[in-house]
Amino acid sequence: MSHHIVEVQDLTHTYADGTKAVKGISFRIHHGESVAVVGANGAGKSTLLLHLNGFLTPQTGRIRIGDFYLTKDTVQEIRKTVGMIFQNPDDQLFMPTVYDDVAYGPVNLGLSPEQVDKRVQDALIQTDALHLSDRPPYKLSGGEKRTVAIATVLAMNPEILVMDEPSSNLDPKARRTLIDLLSGFRHTKIIATHDLDMVLDLCERTIVIKDGKITADGPTLELFQDVELLAESHLEKPFRLQACPVCSGQKLPEKPVQMDDHAHTHDHDHDHHHHD
Repeated sequence: MSHHIVEVQDLTHTYADGTKAVKGISFRIHHGESVAVVGANGAGKSTLLLHLNGFLTPQTGRIRIGDFYLTKDTVQEIRKTVGMIFQNPDDQLFMPTVYDDVAYGPVNLGLSPEQVDKRVQDALIQTDALHLSDRPPYKLSGGEKRTVAIATVLAMNPEILVMDEPSSNLDPKARRTLIDLLSGFRHTKIIATHDLDMVLDLCERTIVIKDGKITADGPTLELFQDVELLAESHLEKPFRLQACPVCSGQKLPEKPVQMDDHAHTHDHDHDHHHHD
């Protein structure tokens, strides 16, 4: 299979209540790219992502994953290629133990017990979660749940990872662990997020969506320095690109600075610049 292209052509989606969530979106993503999809709440990010592995199928327009156009007939084939990580890990964790959750997908592929075990072990080792194998998912921390949810997807050996707000509700340490994990993946990554500082770490390209349409698509750093574009899209410039004594290389003031609503401490760790 040719897995070098994710292509969306003139995609639209209107919900049953009449809400037009996606209004003619088109883009192409090549194998190995890491691409962020950013925009305000209600911009259409999640609706777009739900089309990329067939949870929604196009009402109008077309989606191509490799050699296949997404239809009800091809959706199972496409889901072998595209792994979806939802915003809430609890949507993906429902088995008695972490091992069972990670094994669920491979078992349903009809793999032998030996093949299933290898898939599970490999996914848990890759996510540094092998020590969680026998734990019930409901007893995990938020960061551990996110890691295990990623392992459940990796066990399916997808070529493309699609993630909806992967850093939401994580504390700074868990967020940094997640970024380090994702930065090591060679998969094609498509990440919808409000966490623009994480985007700077992971995605060289960003697609900006507003009111169901693409308003910009280009190099992340270039777009994030466009104050007018960010303002129009109801986004804030990432903290590390804002005027800041540490980030700009200036000397710290002798007296503590009075912080505003975005109060953050400077210890040269940019995780402290993050807020949801």
